[in-house]
Amino acid sequence: MYVLGVWDGHDSGAALIGDKGIVFAANEERFTKRKLEIEFPYNSIRAALAHEGIKPSDVEHVAFTTTEFTKTLERVFPPMKEQYYQFRRRKMLKPAFENARHNLKYGLTGIGILPMCGSISKSIVAKRLRGMGFANPKIHIVEHHAAHAACAAFTSPFKRSLVITLDGLGDGLSGSISTFENGKLERQIAIPARHSLGIMFEQVTNIVGMRELEDEGKVMAMADYSYPFKYEDNKLKDLFKIDGTKISAKYSAVKQFARLQKIAWQIPREQFAYMAQQLLEDALVKFVGGAVDRYSIGDVVLAGGLFSNVKANMKIRMLDGIRHWYVFPHMGDGGMALGAALHAKYVLDGTNSYDFGAYLGDGYSTEQTEHALKKEAGISCQRESTAEQASHASELISNGNYVFWFQGRMEYGPRALGDRSILAPADSEAVKDRLNLYVKRREWYQPFAPSMLDSEAEHMLEFDGKGHDKFMTMSYMVKNSHRKNAASVMHVDGSARPQMVGRENPMYEGLLRHLKKRTGIGIVLNTSFNIHGMPIVMSPADAVDTMRKTKTKYMFINGLFVTNKDGA
Repeated sequence: MYVLGVWDGHDSGAALIGDKGIVFAANEERFTKRKLEIEFPYNSIRAALAHEGIKPSDVEHVAFTTTEFTKTLERVFPPMKEQYYQFRRRKMLKPAFENARHNLKYGLTGIGILPMCGSISKSIVAKRLRGMGFANPKIHIVEHHAAHAACAAFTSPFKRSLVITLDGLGDGLSGSISTFENGKLERQIAIPARHSLGIMFEQVTNIVGMRELEDEGKVMAMADYSYPFKYEDNKLKDLFKIDGTKISAKYSAVKQFARLQKIAWQIPREQFAYMAQQLLEDALVKFVGGAVDRYSIGDVVLAGGLFSNVKANMKIRMLDGIRHWYVFPHMGDGGMALGAALHAKYVLDGTNSYDFGAYLGDGYSTEQTEHALKKEAGISCQRESTAEQASHASELISNGNYVFWFQGRMEYGPRALGDRSILAPADSEAVKDRLNLYVKRREWYQPFAPSMLDSEAEHMLEFDGKGHDKFMTMSYMVKNSHRKNAASVMHVDGSARPQMVGRENPMYEGLLRHLKKRTGIGIVLNTSFNIHGMPIVMSPADAVDTMRKTKTKYMFINGLFVTNKDGA
């Protein structure tokens, strides 16, 4: 039995589950080259079927999520969705009545699910599937936060867990608390959309001149460049009240937006970002702590866009009541397709546990890669074994170079985890600056992140043993004794967002082991293989195109060592 998950909203995508587990998952942006694509995921669906070698008619069940009023309206009138995409990403000139547009959105998105929304959305999704050749599959509607919860509960290593979801909003809710025990996922508490911490942080992102639903991580990073002050002096502290497992917003989203704008008018943006980050951290610690105390479950799993905030996650991790933690790696709405499929499969046959790994996208053989590159002028290729690639790359990195690293199947989610990565020395700020200036072209205050051997975590980090982070979902403080070794992967406050690498990616682990032999420590700067503002590369053609545009000299790709004669 196959279950296909479909998401046709912000960061659209598809996921396929078979009897043996999760078969494929990818997001549409990788195919269309439009960051955080919103269109129906035709390409992702075709790629999922092609990977498994099946036809649309072989799929018995399709699940999709989110049938709130605004999402249904966008399905009925697709140009509305495209216009908002251009507006949100600032791909148009600043329009008249900008605030009115935002306030209209805040007013409409809080409406939630109205009568007929489900049937209308289902009819539109079914029509698009029929156009692709699907032969009347059973279509399942999964509520937004149920999809988030399914991702966290069913892919975590825990048999019993407290499941918490928090985001901007979806289907009239901004969050939920569920328990996962004895194979049953049961919602205990729902947080109405009106009390959304996510909308607050989205509004702050917009006010400081960035793109909401995209640049919230920049706000988090910028906050550390403010001078610190006590929470009692935070001008935003009264916007929310946390009482155990209850979140209460003082204002509606429209009034809150106006209040935030008024406060921000006289405050440097770094300080305003600090206020928002401090508020978020305080609220999340109180809320998650209240949930742990109420349900007495110490293994906590998290999903929803708010948990992309790795600094807040670090504060949550430090709670005494938490024994172990897990953040679903595609925690935002980009994980909705998989969440819908997981929840539908759970309802159909009770499946509630998966051996989850992040490498779920397309892969390419050495022969396919060689064929794609052979016509490229100025590009030379040399075959190398897996062991040779790992050793050769570590040699170049230890000598102060950065390299493109493209191996195996594409990662699922927003992070490059050693299959579509750019790698550089972890201790060289000069190489970091060169990489940022000529390749990544990011804001100066955004830190890079490290990949390190599992075994290095307890030596390099203030590591408490509550969980090994394979997916870069959590910040840790770097020990003073190792800050020189992590100079290019550490934020200004001494924190880092590590990927702890083990046998889940043997080739990448091998590269890190070679680095340890050469330098004494198994750590590397790892950033996503893309130019800033573009999706992570998917194919060998994407990789070469990026190599040319950035004038990068060295690339290791699927058993080939590639040199660009025009590379610097």
